[in-house]
Amino acid sequence: MRVVPVVLSAVLLLAGACDSSPSAAPPPAGSPHAAAPAGERRVVGYFTDWGVYGRNFQVRNVDASGAAGRLTHLVYAFGKVDGGRCATRDGWADYQKPIAAADSTDGVADTPGTGLRGNFGQLRKLKTAHPGLRVIWSFGGWTGSKGFAEAARDPDGFAASCRRLLGDPRWAGVFDGIDIDWEYPNACGQVCDASGPGALPALLTALRAAFGPDALITAAVPGDLGKLKATDYAAAARPASWLNAMTYDFFGTGNGTGPTAPHSPLTAYPGIPRAAATTDAAITALLGLGVPAEKVLLGVGFYGRGWSGVSVAGPGGSATGPAPGSFEKGIEDYAVLRHTCPPTGSAGGTAFAHCGGQWWGYDTPDTIRTKMAYARSRALGGAFAWELSGDTADAQLVAAMRAGLSDG
Repeated sequence: MRVVPVVLSAVLLLAGACDSSPSAAPPPAGSPHAAAPAGERRVVGYFTDWGVYGRNFQVRNVDASGAAGRLTHLVYAFGKVDGGRCATRDGWADYQKPIAAADSTDGVADTPGTGLRGNFGQLRKLKTAHPGLRVIWSFGGWTGSKGFAEAARDPDGFAASCRRLLGDPRWAGVFDGIDIDWEYPNACGQVCDASGPGALPALLTALRAAFGPDALITAAVPGDLGKLKATDYAAAARPASWLNAMTYDFFGTGNGTGPTAPHSPLTAYPGIPRAAATTDAAITALLGLGVPAEKVLLGVGFYGRGWSGVSVAGPGGSATGPAPGSFEKGIEDYAVLRHTCPPTGSAGGTAFAHCGGQWWGYDTPDTIRTKMAYARSRALGGAFAWELSGDTADAQLVAAMRAGLSDG
């Protein structure tokens, strides 16, 4: 998944310094592997803890936009792995921050000193409003994966710590399972790992044993073919409820000079910088490794990546640098791009836009429906989005996912 914005790091570190993980607590109640009726594909969206700061994207927005009524599962990102154990990453956002009435899912402000506050309190309210919605707590992420190497040396101890944390009496009933976002096991992400191809399967097996047969146990997996070969993902899939294939960010702005390329092509197109850097190639590789199709979810990014100083309308042009973004250079939410730089073409099953010297690649409701049709054609278990704050105020992208995954 994407990097936590640097501007928030000081806030998160200060909040994290106040955290303490419980030494013992009962496990969370188990839940079915799918919240929806049997045979319905999963529609999953990630919600980030840091989104409640600069983005001002609250749990309430998931409800008010209509996304909550269309999702089967919401994944809360991120918890951290500290000393080989599960821990809260931002206690202030998670369960300490008082939520005002205007930001509350049910319109009721938190009472100082009583009850569960922060995002966890709002997630509890969201589940009350949407009883079929299941909530999963994700650990790790791009900037938080270093701790998994230590966890892999003691899978049972790691799993026991996660079970205690998710079952903490303060937020009992909020979480229905756990997601492992290790970027990347036995490969290089922000840091390089050499835990071996069996490390992720061992962690997921230990989590399944600790949480029981009915809990939701999921993992994010890379879209890069080389990284997929570094771990035994068929073995990882066996104890997992499903795997989230990160089929986006195949291309980025890098040094800013191009060539321009949409970051999430479904299929190859003429001139693509790397022919195997596509959603189709990643899904085909996962299935070829022996991962059951019903345990694979296709990933969609709710944002674009873009360049400045581009004179070529189609992909493949040169650039002078990354385009400006609301929160970081070279990246922007779909909700913004649809107005500031609407699509001017498509390549490889995704959209691109050329406007005022800027060039962006991103998914739209139309291209998402195409990707969902592809997911159905491969008999996949559904799709997930990274992440919900990039959607429109009326959740057009989530709506496209839900509609596109339906058989009607």
